Amino acid sequence: MARVYNFSAGPAVLPEEVLKEAAEEMLDYKGTGMSVMEMSHRSKAFDDIIKTAEQDLRDLMNIPDNYKVMFLQGGASQQFAMIPMNLMKNKVADYIVTGQWAKKAWQEASKYGKANKIASSEDQTFSYIPDCSDLPISDDADYVYICENNTIYGTKYKELPNTKGKTLVADVSSCFLSEPVDVSKYGIIYGGVQKNIGPAGVVIVIMREDLITEDVLEGTPTMLQYKTHADAQSLYNTPPAYGIYICGKVFQWLKKMGGLEAMKKRNEEKAKILYDYLDSSKLFKGTVVEKDRSLMNVPFVTGDEEMDAKFVKEAKAAGFENLKGHRTVGGMRASIYNAMPKEGVEKLVEFMKKFEEANA
Repeated sequence: MARVYNFSAGPAVLPEEVLKEAAEEMLDYKGTGMSVMEMSHRSKAFDDIIKTAEQDLRDLMNIPDNYKVMFLQGGASQQFAMIPMNLMKNKVADYIVTGQWAKKAWQEASKYGKANKIASSEDQTFSYIPDCSDLPISDDADYVYICENNTIYGTKYKELPNTKGKTLVADVSSCFLSEPVDVSKYGIIYGGVQKNIGPAGVVIVIMREDLITEDVLEGTPTMLQYKTHADAQSLYNTPPAYGIYICGKVFQWLKKMGGLEAMKKRNEEKAKILYDYLDSSKLFKGTVVEKDRSLMNVPFVTGDEEMDAKFVKEAKAAGFENLKGHRTVGGMRASIYNAMPKEGVEKLVEFMKKFEEANA
């Protein structure tokens, strides 16, 4: 069976050479006589895996020394609670709601204190990013929260909000490692890895050390305190060992590809192929304001639900998988993460053109 072009939003496409390498090492990792899946997280072999993965990530992102890297579990959704539990000292936080995940994070934070929704794009089905240059930041806010790339709606912050000196917390699940970032602008930058980095089950949290304290909300479980994991170097309990191993391989692949500058260039080229076609098509149209378009997630529609369904069905038969849009918005969505080859996007556009001609 040939591999398909997988446009899934997550779990998503991984680099083929990473998968091949993992397959070769499946039964015997570097002469240990066992799989990484079977090995103790306290073993020398795994210690090397996790330390190398962290160092490679630090290199790729130029992570400053005063930031901790944690490989955790529970996905981005668990961070929605962990963040207020650990950071809401004044019981106040400001949220910019640009999609379903930011909205869920805001709702979760509301359980722990006053979560202010200081800006939102819900009025236009999250199809744009609001102007964040002069927001009503609360004087006593403990942090300002954003979801930087909105997987479902296909929007991306091109400029970070002006937080007026408050700590910025960002969920970057679906744009993680897609372009260079200045980590020092964030208090916490985190993401689930299952979109752009690895298999589901790992969330990476990069956090400024001064924010990691024992001063957390009363009743916060030990496992939900960042200090627990930072002090134990992500080994307080059994970590998602195999997932971390694959992430490490992806970091090495990214280095080999030329790092994040090279990925950004590649991603811009890929996205341009698809957006240029959508802008010229009479049948398909993109749903996002042009200046806020994501390089990673491209939603589009025909304006007719039956036609959308027909397209998804025929595309699947032609080897283009997971193009159905999120259930909350319908239509189609092509997620074109780092590991999606340019050829996959070109072939998709070719297919869309044929479909358009046949259904004009």
